[in-house]
Amino acid sequence: MKQLEVLEYLKLTKWQKFWYKVAMFFCGIPRWFAGLGKKIWNAIKKFGLAVWNNILDIGRTFKNGSWMTKVSFLIMGFGSICYGQPLRGVLFLLFEAVFIFYMCASGGYWLSKFGTLGTREPELVYDETLDAYVTIYHDNSFKILLYGLITIVFIIAFIYTWRLNVKQCRICEEIRASGKKVKSGKDDLRSLLDDQFHKTLLALPMLGIMIFTVIPMIFMILVAFTNYNGVDADGTNKLFHWWGFEGFGKLFDFSNGTSVITLAFGEILTWTLIWAVFATFSNYFLGMFVAMMINRKGIHLKKVWRTILVMTIAIPQFISLLYVSKMFSDSGIVNGWLLKVGLIDKFKEWGWINTNYVGFWTDSKHPNLSRVMVILINIWIGIPYLMLIATGILMNIPADLYESAKIDGASGWKQFSKITLPYMLFVTGPYLLTSFTGNLNNFNVIYLLTGGTPTNTSLSGAGGSVGYTDLLITWLYKMTTGADASYYLASIIGIMIFLVVSIISLIVYNVMPSNKNEGDFS
Repeated sequence: MKQLEVLEYLKLTKWQKFWYKVAMFFCGIPRWFAGLGKKIWNAIKKFGLAVWNNILDIGRTFKNGSWMTKVSFLIMGFGSICYGQPLRGVLFLLFEAVFIFYMCASGGYWLSKFGTLGTREPELVYDETLDAYVTIYHDNSFKILLYGLITIVFIIAFIYTWRLNVKQCRICEEIRASGKKVKSGKDDLRSLLDDQFHKTLLALPMLGIMIFTVIPMIFMILVAFTNYNGVDADGTNKLFHWWGFEGFGKLFDFSNGTSVITLAFGEILTWTLIWAVFATFSNYFLGMFVAMMINRKGIHLKKVWRTILVMTIAIPQFISLLYVSKMFSDSGIVNGWLLKVGLIDKFKEWGWINTNYVGFWTDSKHPNLSRVMVILINIWIGIPYLMLIATGILMNIPADLYESAKIDGASGWKQFSKITLPYMLFVTGPYLLTSFTGNLNNFNVIYLLTGGTPTNTSLSGAGGSVGYTDLLITWLYKMTTGADASYYLASIIGIMIFLVVSIISLIVYNVMPSNKNEGDFS
């Protein structure tokens, strides 16, 4: 679509401007992805060039370096010790010793099994002492995958450390050749507590992120390329093997008509996006509306109203959601009251139900009832948070803006749409984005209220007992529990969730006012 000039745009009507912006937004998505692909390709080329330059530098260092530098290629830290840096040398040497010991003790074994993930199945062997058959495990695919991954990460860390060792020898040679003094161990310690203190502080958190975030994430991705299905019915750990993209093929199988798993994924993804939109924006605008009502001049007991709303936050969400779930259950308080006042009989006469209760969570014939209920209850628990956020922001909007607008004859709606809403969107843009992505993965509200019910019987073969209110995250949870757990498919769903969340987040972040027009409200 052709981009209009400024004068052409100003000639458009209000609705034409709106649809022009919508069209430009969707037309800009392919260009954005093309730009992203170009950036990724440039990053790959830059990485490849950096690797090649390092290889050339290593070759030059070995060719032109002294005998101490050449020995350091084999014995890490030798050159540093000879050049007067014993602390660095000892650390390099200790790391090499630990690496060799680990690879000889167990790392080599895990790495050798990593290609097959094990070949010897568990077997039953008669134990004369116990007078019973016991299971003898040989290869454990789960351990092979996990420890094999850790070994690969350790090898990469060793290669990086070895490169630092070689580079350090070259730097020491150059310093000595220039007649300057090489830093001693005391100088290194002083530097770590002074100009390099940021590295000292970040070392432990970065190690924690690597161990508890990066490695588990890579492990989950690798599981998606296996046929890992958990354990047998008798509790025996099964071997699993590399499966390539067959798992992804099952999720996107259109060969002989759309498969049940594909249908389930499409339906749950659609509901997840609908839920995220309603759960985010209903809370956002209603919370803003409540804050504006409380802040209006003439409203008495403002602190009391705020206190009442804040008290709902003080109650743990776990308790309040379970309580509301029981209230609207088939035998709960709400159904008891409806039966007592005669509304159940009326609903039967009108043909809405054929039971003595309203299946708020269990009526598979009217699944939208459950979906509407979880959205409404989410509004109830979400408005207080937005009310507090909006209250603080509204109090910071200059009163002069509203006074000037009133003098110019602006109506209440004009003041809201031209002053309040733009200011709110500018300040709370990042929060709105994180709230949306959080609702895409909002496990608590759905699982504690409905558990994913009512069950969608037409998708019973998809695994995990698919329900009409299930989100991708709750479906993923169901896939990893029970006798028919499908871990590889759950891992694929996890990757899909990551892709959906990241793509939406990147697109929305790049069009947010707080990112595009940073100086508008400064």
